[in-house]
Amino acid sequence: MGKRRYHHGELRGALLDAAEALVRERGADGWSLREASARVGVSPSAAYHHFSSRDALVHALSERVLTRLGERMAAATAAAGRGSDPLRRLVALGCGYVRWAVEDPAVARLAFGAGATGPAPAITPHPHDVLDAELDRLVEAGALPAPSRAGAEFVVWAALHGLAVLLIDGLVHLDGPQAVDQEADRVVRAVLNGLAQEPPPPRERPAPRSAHTERRAGRSAT
Repeated sequence: MGKRRYHHGELRGALLDAAEALVRERGADGWSLREASARVGVSPSAAYHHFSSRDALVHALSERVLTRLGERMAAATAAAGRGSDPLRRLVALGCGYVRWAVEDPAVARLAFGAGATGPAPAITPHPHDVLDAELDRLVEAGALPAPSRAGAEFVVWAALHGLAVLLIDGLVHLDGPQAVDQEADRVVRAVLNGLAQEPPPPRERPAPRSAHTERRAGRSAT
């Protein structure tokens, strides 16, 4: 295969495209940086100008994928608008999250696995921030009690992520995209109903954290 010439930014994007295609074909771990380079038509040494290792390429691909997910979730909530159902936007967000995982399971698994390590990612909008904003809207609308808001994003995320993983691992089966949306709708409403009715905690609740929330807290402190 002849070597192609790329402008600086083009080669980085082409390597990310090649890695994403390899993930879909072979899974998150079944390929190398050398193979991604060969698919693009450049030498591994050219790829190393952009990514110091396969892990660096995986981390950058995870950033790209999670940025797309954040954009998809934000677009879903915007399309749902502010109708009479206060949960409508959050349901749309949940459907977007679960559908994304079901439609692209190999890439979803890569994003799930790569986000916990590596340097601080440049993800805008971050999916966690989109979820936070929708829960804040529900508090403002009176659909979620303010005392239940603390940590609610982790409760909702756990439920949606659990459904997504059960589906992509084949442990739960649903017939078609509409059924997936209906199940995600049910999960969101069940979780929010539970949060709205939970009694005051007998003691201070544990404070869940993620890599993103810890980075966000660090930025706020500076």
